[in-house]
Amino acid sequence: MQEKEAIDALVIGAGPAGLMAAEAMAQAGRSVVICDAKPSPARKFLMAGKSGLNLMNAAPLPRQIATYGASADWLAPVLHAFGPDQIRDWATGLGQELFTGSSGRIFPRTMKASPLLRAWLARLEGLGVSLRRNWRWSGDEFAFATPHGPRILAPKVTVLALGGASWARLGSDGAWSAHLSARGIPLAPFQPANMGFHVAWSPHMAPHFGQPIKGARLHAGSQSLRAEFVISQRGVEGGGIYAFSRALRDGATLKLDLFPDLSLPEISARLARQPRKLSTANRLRRALRLEGARQALVMECARPLPATPDAWASQLKSLTLPLQGPHPMDEAISTAGGIPRAACDTRLMLSQWPGVFAAGEMLDWEAPTGGYLLTASLATGHWAGRHAAEF
Repeated sequence: MQEKEAIDALVIGAGPAGLMAAEAMAQAGRSVVICDAKPSPARKFLMAGKSGLNLMNAAPLPRQIATYGASADWLAPVLHAFGPDQIRDWATGLGQELFTGSSGRIFPRTMKASPLLRAWLARLEGLGVSLRRNWRWSGDEFAFATPHGPRILAPKVTVLALGGASWARLGSDGAWSAHLSARGIPLAPFQPANMGFHVAWSPHMAPHFGQPIKGARLHAGSQSLRAEFVISQRGVEGGGIYAFSRALRDGATLKLDLFPDLSLPEISARLARQPRKLSTANRLRRALRLEGARQALVMECARPLPATPDAWASQLKSLTLPLQGPHPMDEAISTAGGIPRAACDTRLMLSQWPGVFAAGEMLDWEAPTGGYLLTASLATGHWAGRHAAEF
């Protein structure tokens, strides 16, 4: 039988939640070992930072908490303990100057994740945290496949922070779910979140792939938001779609108001003033400056084409997009599902596995993009690490 290596505190997973849990435990005096299956840490974090690292949001905390939907009351104490204000102090303490964009999203001035990660890893090293790379958890207690063969750890306390089930190539493959299920821990099924949706476009839409639709108000279920999105070869994606992904995934219809600043009568009157001899496309362009990708979208989705100005106005104020389901889960920015609230105590310790805590996307919560994903990952990592250190 292989000898077990006794250690003080273990973190499995070196993403934002895991690194934050390690920092919280190390600052509390624990000797921490982080094990990660990949050769380098925080790969999904680095990938997110390539397009501008959206750390958090400037919205008031109560409004931010509401974005977590059914999980809002679960995450509320966690976010009050380590929320946007604390994350701002933490990031600036790592030498990162922050700025707030026009949308209220907060970014490092460098717009990259790598400088923050380098400073963070240096801080953790200074706290005595050990990072073991290419150590993949096999699920049998704390056995790992490593470059040096099988190894078994015997920690006093553990934080699991293995991510969700999207972007498997970066480490979030959801394989841990089988390990927890084998221990009888109930899990909610994984579902994609913050993802695009399929649309079976006709060939005439091809010239508009990659084009944004701006200025529209989107409606899905009880949600309504003025936002933009992108027409892609496979359908629609972008921030405006991600904000509605939960409702759309659950079957809500997506409708667009392409002219939120104009009333139905005003649109109808503008169209009625156009000469009838003009083509439909020219009437729309002259009356409403509707052209390019926006006009193509209308002609694609409004068939059979309306016959009267009033009917056209109704279509332009409530255009239905024929969505055909979400893009694959591995392409989603994040996932829902995982460890439900009922499987944890208030400290985020697994009820059926004393001494083992969970954080980040392993937990069954979801949020739109806009800083909310990273905020909750960091906050749950801090909460789990702090309570694990006290266990």
